[in-house]
Amino acid sequence: MKDTIVAIATAKGTGAISVIRLSGDEAISITSSLCDKDFSIARGNSIHHAWIYEDKDVVDEVLISIFKNPHSYTGEDSVEISCHGGIYITRKILSLFLGKGARMARPGEFTERAFLNGKMDLAQAEAVNDLILASNALNARASVHSLKGSITKLLAPLEEELTQIIAHIEVNIDYPEYDDVEVLTDEKILPMVRKWIKDIEKIIHEANTSVNIREGIKTVIVGKPNVGKSSLLNALLEEDKAIVTDIAGTTRDLVEGIVSVGGIPLRLIDTAGIHESKDKVEQIGIERSLKAMDEAELIIVVLDDSKELNEEDLEILEKTKDRNRIVVYNKKDLGEQSEGIHISASKLEIDELKEAIVKKYEEDLEIAQSDTLHNERQIGLALQAKEAMVEAKDALEAGYALDLVTIDLQKCWNALKEITGKVGREDLLDEIFSRFCLGK
Repeated sequence: MKDTIVAIATAKGTGAISVIRLSGDEAISITSSLCDKDFSIARGNSIHHAWIYEDKDVVDEVLISIFKNPHSYTGEDSVEISCHGGIYITRKILSLFLGKGARMARPGEFTERAFLNGKMDLAQAEAVNDLILASNALNARASVHSLKGSITKLLAPLEEELTQIIAHIEVNIDYPEYDDVEVLTDEKILPMVRKWIKDIEKIIHEANTSVNIREGIKTVIVGKPNVGKSSLLNALLEEDKAIVTDIAGTTRDLVEGIVSVGGIPLRLIDTAGIHESKDKVEQIGIERSLKAMDEAELIIVVLDDSKELNEEDLEILEKTKDRNRIVVYNKKDLGEQSEGIHISASKLEIDELKEAIVKKYEEDLEIAQSDTLHNERQIGLALQAKEAMVEAKDALEAGYALDLVTIDLQKCWNALKEITGKVGREDLLDEIFSRFCLGK
């Protein structure tokens, strides 16, 4: 924490501009020594034109951004150098700062310092990396919400209620003469504990729903050969990713793609046609199709709208009847045989299917757009807190001594606080920040 750290904050490669970031007590003085200017007298949050020198030779023309503690990203004196984006120039300037005594930053060390200096909590720190890695609008929106402190606000009522529960118990342990233990437990503490468990179960359920939607719903397109599965995949992706021909069995392996339908991310998988086959290669493709179907979160069953259902269609419908599925009839332009969702994938007429997908997931999408826990670490800790509270409830119902119940409540408190890093372990911090890129 006492070292002055430095790293290239922009992506590797040639570009118009590169940014080199420093943070620490010597950040401003080291920068001054390389620019032949005294930035110690500069205002915080100010930008200055300068030249970087190696001895008396000019290395580059730059802009220097000065941030003084505590009003910086890390809470320390910080400097950002915007230089020309050549690979050589960027690395040359970095080496000059290292030569003046700055240390190469570890991955995520700038954000780690921001957390340790109280500029953000742990959930906000995770959100920084999540925002960088966001692959769709839902992930980006959720990360921005977390960055603004939504998780801290979400957990605040639980922390307050847990404090109340612990306070009731501690007062009774210290001053048992003031309240009847049994009455206190039955009329005050147990109702609060049961409500607390319901509240955190709701948060966990919404978090799991949100994570599932944001990561993309694993969607498998199934049907017998030549019903238009590949055409449907291409229509949804709006590109010719899968081969489409009139020959049955063209798709012999899984073809995948990612698409957003009404803001709902789908991880699409087109499968080999499910039917009896003696072709060994096709048999392998069919086995993979069946496995993908077993692992799918949504199954789109494609039937041929121009023909009556046969045994292969009925078998697929039977296999998927208890699964989360949407049944569509393709080739509506050739004639409609049944009631239901009718599309023409080859003509890109798939609006009915898109509407059905949006309707099926509109509640989940609404949850994903609200403030929830953001990742598996946070959900796992919430589950730990819930389990500890359930153990406390069971102990209270069994009539255990209140001082024994406080052990479970302390576990619950620690798990809840660890979500935002208010209590935690060094190895936990190392694990989280090691996933960051350099310069962040």
